[in-house]
Amino acid sequence: MDSKKLEGRVAIVSGSGANIGEACARALAAAGAKVVLADINIDGATKVAKDICDNGGDAFAYRLDLVDEESIRGLAAAVVERYGRIDILHNNAADTRIAQMAADGPIAELTAEVWDRAYTVNTRGTMLMIKHCVPVMVKGGGGSVINTSSGTSILGDVFNPAYSSSKAAINSLTRNVAAQFGKQNVRCNAILPGMIVTPLAREMLPEATLEMLERHTLLPRLGRPDDIAGAVVFLASDDASFVTGQLFSVDGGITTHQPFVGEVLAQMG
Repeated sequence: MDSKKLEGRVAIVSGSGANIGEACARALAAAGAKVVLADINIDGATKVAKDICDNGGDAFAYRLDLVDEESIRGLAAAVVERYGRIDILHNNAADTRIAQMAADGPIAELTAEVWDRAYTVNTRGTMLMIKHCVPVMVKGGGGSVINTSSGTSILGDVFNPAYSSSKAAINSLTRNVAAQFGKQNVRCNAILPGMIVTPLAREMLPEATLEMLERHTLLPRLGRPDDIAGAVVFLASDDASFVTGQLFSVDGGITTHQPFVGEVLAQMG
């Protein structure tokens, strides 16, 4: 990682106390950014922030509740007070608690509460982060918003329709933000991860399911958190200065082929 690629820039990463968000926060810090780790999991965020600082970076943790607009407003104010600017906003957080995802099942059995929770945290929370942070970017001359969507936002699935739909809404929000703020030098893009193997994924999915997903991934492995982190650093940097309103699939090719390709490749050995 080029330690000067993002030197002097201030980044906020939501959901950064573990898993993909942690990897993204560490990568942004390694590229020279000052990083604010915003998470309802304050213990995890504090631990990661301390580790970044112990390794020569500049970071602090903030307890963020995406359901509470005042919490989001307070985050933006705290970042401005400490650093004076916001250059990068990575909206990574979502409600992926095991209880929420397990209840997000067949539509005929789905409760309104589970549906509303997905949209409140995932979509409304992302919108409110943009609402309170992008004006600060504009005052500073521009910036980059990077939303975490999902590969399931563009394909039908038998699981998690509330989660998938809330992420599809983020795709549309991404392009609306890109359109509204482009002339003010604020770029907005979304990353659509495929199967990223995190501790949470291993807890939620049987090994047989992971093996099946790997068979249907064009590349010879499933994703790692660092795969998403690399894409985030790219979109945050000047290397992507002419990139906005785009939906980036980082999924090993799982959304690019006919559904039977994985089985054909397995038969071909």
